[in-house]
Amino acid sequence: MNMAIDEAIMSARIEGLNSDTLRFFRWRPSAVSIGKFRKVENEAQLENCLEEGIDIVRRITGGGTVYHDAEDEITYSVIANRESLKANDIADVYTRIYTGLTEALRLLGVAADFNEGSAKTCPNLTVKGKKISGSAQCHKRGVVLQHGTILAKVNLKKMFTYLRVPWAKSCKQVASIARNKITSLHDELQKNVSTAELNHALIQGFQRGLDIKLVDGGLSSHELELAEGLCRQKYGTDEWNLRGGSDE
Repeated sequence: MNMAIDEAIMSARIEGLNSDTLRFFRWRPSAVSIGKFRKVENEAQLENCLEEGIDIVRRITGGGTVYHDAEDEITYSVIANRESLKANDIADVYTRIYTGLTEALRLLGVAADFNEGSAKTCPNLTVKGKKISGSAQCHKRGVVLQHGTILAKVNLKKMFTYLRVPWAKSCKQVASIARNKITSLHDELQKNVSTAELNHALIQGFQRGLDIKLVDGGLSSHELELAEGLCRQKYGTDEWNLRGGSDE
């Protein structure tokens, strides 16, 4: 349903039926999301996910595979006309949105750097070289969807129980290596950051970073109807999630 809602908001934005939208959400239950073009058997520990009740969903965005913990992260999505973001190309969109995220983390006391990524990785935010936020995009008819995560905490052993890393001999091995590559707000601040604190910082960060005024809102009846249909016909199906069926 999370991915269905993002696509529904994007579809409504393309039709001019809503405004540019910033959305924050969490995952119930915890889930693994895979990029549109990835093969699920190469990306997720399917048996572990099934045994532990971890959902698997395919995104319409590219990028890699992400473990979304029900308690330890906030996921955001931005759905907007590219023109309103004052962005000329995909790189500009990432830069603009990460300006808001960087400001949000600064308000919490964490100095993050924008990493432009590479041919194999999407742009992300790092703290002293360690990734704290990743994202992925989809563009359609002048509208962009970018969604990504902010790690409040990270349990690497749990994460790599559900994510598959082909070269790793064990979950313990990959978790040990990942400690030098992944961080969280808790790791950087040495204290817990509540959901309310993080949400407030994100709102303020986006408003300051993008020089905008956000208005609280919810899904329209049209968006909700679209999302429910997408959930039934697409994101709730093995054809899409496991085999990557058509996204039309």
